Amino acid sequence: MIGNKFKGLGKGLSALMGDVPQENIQTKGSSEKIPIHFIYANPSQPRKNFNQDLLRELSESIKEQGIIQPILVRKKSEDKYEIVAGERRWRAAQLAKIHEVPVIILNIDDKKSLEFAILENIQRSDLNGIEEALGYDNLVRKFAYSQEALSKILGKSRSHIANTLRLAGLPEEIKKMISDGLLTAGHARCLVNVPDNINLAKIIVNKNLSVRQAEFLVKKEQVFSSSKKIQTNNNKKDTNIKSLESDLELLMGIKVDIKNKKSNSGEIKFSYKNLDQLNKIISVLKGYFR
Repeated sequence: MIGNKFKGLGKGLSALMGDVPQENIQTKGSSEKIPIHFIYANPSQPRKNFNQDLLRELSESIKEQGIIQPILVRKKSEDKYEIVAGERRWRAAQLAKIHEVPVIILNIDDKKSLEFAILENIQRSDLNGIEEALGYDNLVRKFAYSQEALSKILGKSRSHIANTLRLAGLPEEIKKMISDGLLTAGHARCLVNVPDNINLAKIIVNKNLSVRQAEFLVKKEQVFSSSKKIQTNNNKKDTNIKSLESDLELLMGIKVDIKNKKSNSGEIKFSYKNLDQLNKIISVLKGYFR
């Protein structure tokens, strides 16, 4: 069975292999060797960063034992094969100066190839937050995947898929911080759709804040910005209006907000915190209209 042949690839990738018909595996499940210079990386591969120390370690292992697990490829022309899964092994084989590598040739489309590329890395936790987000985003934009479909294929919760996809909309400067390992996906999630998030990201990095501390910083900044906006709006009010607000606040002992338009129409807002304050408002108004 195909699933058994590929059980070393991880549960999700193995399941995907079970979806590939036998006739679409040109070697019928067995591997063959082809020149390494015939192979090239998948341009849609979500993983962009490869740890050089780990590559060197794998390279030394390949020198000693060879490539145990074949690289999955798809044939693009007579002497060109695009990697479906196994780019790390391919890179390490080049470092080891291996001239031929074992491959299994698959006859699959772009959609299935991207699924394989994402699954291989996610199953091994090899993607950073932004690589994972852009991989999901590719599947959504290019192949119209729903979040529910991604959840089933990738073995991730729908909330994880949704939260990760949100990272794709972050500014490039923050994405680079994630790619460089300066920010985690947890840090980045609290910066989504937040004003001035680039400067906040820099503060998080410079102060080496934890995710919880970063969340507190963002909330604090949002409260401060909201308070500043209210204060700015209040400063624009006519001095007579502000004086009236002050008089009413002293009379009632509560916050009063008067919004007066240019046409001299508007509204008065009384803000009470408990029933005693509400009764005070009612009492003052009833006394005024008697």
